[in-house]
Amino acid sequence: MYRKNRVVHGFTLMEMLLAVAIMAVLTAIAIPAYNGYIDKTKNDLAISYLIGIQMEIERYYTREFRYPNALSDITSVLPNNGKDPWGRDYVYLNIIEGGPGTHGDVRKDGALNPINTKYDLYSLGKNGVTKKQISLKDSLDDIILARDGGFVGLAADF
Repeated sequence: MYRKNRVVHGFTLMEMLLAVAIMAVLTAIAIPAYNGYIDKTKNDLAISYLIGIQMEIERYYTREFRYPNALSDITSVLPNNGKDPWGRDYVYLNIIEGGPGTHGDVRKDGALNPINTKYDLYSLGKNGVTKKQISLKDSLDDIILARDGGFVGLAADF
């Protein structure tokens, strides 16, 4: 009898499983790397905004000879209207001209020394939670201004 040769097009089950397994491994590597990139980008943007806000606060001081009582006094000139990359307001505390009890609200380092003398300015960071002592776990992702502007960055790096 006569037998026709068949040409088969397509993948076998094993080839398909191998392709899916390779895609799963690549995805498992790529997603955490991408999320790390997004976090770093948002942190860098928050630092940039924080420096811009610091400049506006210092301009206000130059014009008025005092620091603003709240960021709402200068909201119109703040980058991103005073919002951090996570959509929350930056936190500001006027230390020099603050009333009674202000010194109890200032941010402190691991040795409980105040990190600023003029004003505190920071973002709550990715998790949106903070503590007064910046070396505690909830504060490590905060973007802070410390040493009266000498340091701007992650609290974990301070």
